[in-house]
Amino acid sequence: MTTLADILRGIEGGTFPTPDLEVEVLPAPSEREVCVVAFTAHIVVAADVTPQWVAERVPAGDLSAPLNPPFLFALEQLTGRRVNAIDAMLLAPALPDAAERAIAVDGLTEFTDHTHPRIQRAWRYRDGVRAYADPYGGLVVIGTGLAGRLECALEVPERSRGKGHGRRLARAARALIPADAHIWAQVSPGNAASLRTFLAAGYTPIGSEALLTN
Repeated sequence: MTTLADILRGIEGGTFPTPDLEVEVLPAPSEREVCVVAFTAHIVVAADVTPQWVAERVPAGDLSAPLNPPFLFALEQLTGRRVNAIDAMLLAPALPDAAERAIAVDGLTEFTDHTHPRIQRAWRYRDGVRAYADPYGGLVVIGTGLAGRLECALEVPERSRGKGHGRRLARAARALIPADAHIWAQVSPGNAASLRTFLAAGYTPIGSEALLTN
């Protein structure tokens, strides 16, 4: 059986879902995770629902419906969860060159304050969370999230914004994972500054997702 993890690993290897105008229903990736993921001309509903349940709520050929409020509300009601956000998904490969990786993480130190709000938030959605701080008060956080993918998140203090620190942290995330791995980022489409940051750091838009959480 195909799983969301299979699809995401395939995308990391350069193979995308067929743009067949279909809504594919797959099992929830884990007890923690329910989601709707949109790729080019292909939607995945990863939840413990039946294809019939989805078909009854999604008009044939309407690929916008699964990420619109009526469907997401129905999914919330069925699963007892709520939509956390609808985010753009971005992906980047690890930096392969050792010297480049060393430059990317220069100045970072491991951050171990688990009471920090950004760290506490990361642990709600990810396993194996690691965090690193830069000299300007910024944080890059990495962990294993949706369907086993490696994910990163950034925080740059207001006083340090607009100076390229976010871009450097996003690039550092690519050096903090194994050289043969990939790193994902989820960004609100309205957060233009964050989108520009990740694009400038070598990340590519892949699709969008609505993650439902307890």
